[in-house]
Amino acid sequence: MQSEQNNHAENSDVAQAVNQRSRDISEVPAVELINTVAVHLMSAAAVKTGLADDPKAEELKDLDEARKLITALAGLITAAAPEVGSTHAAPLRDGLRSLQLAFREESTVPDAPGKGPGEKWTGPVN
Repeated sequence: MQSEQNNHAENSDVAQAVNQRSRDISEVPAVELINTVAVHLMSAAAVKTGLADDPKAEELKDLDEARKLITALAGLITAAAPEVGSTHAAPLRDGLRSLQLAFREESTVPDAPGKGPGEKWTGPVN
């Protein structure tokens, strides 16, 4: 019986936390959410490209994972740019381009122009 009461209390706490987060996120403007997601993708892609400010940066590098993250980031930025405006989109595009160039430098097998990560959405990056 005590175990059931503990489980019910834990479930209630979890439900309250979920409801609080739902309320919190509902108050955040879409532009801010898009920028936050883009920054998280950029950060993860930078780490996977080997750009981490960490002594273990080389160990953390995984270009296959970086390719996926950069491509997702390019799709998000391309789709969201008209909605968020140039003030927000320009720095995201700059960060994306930097990641694409870093990926190209780190890759031992170069992609053909227009075939690098995210270039389907951005066009060739040189």
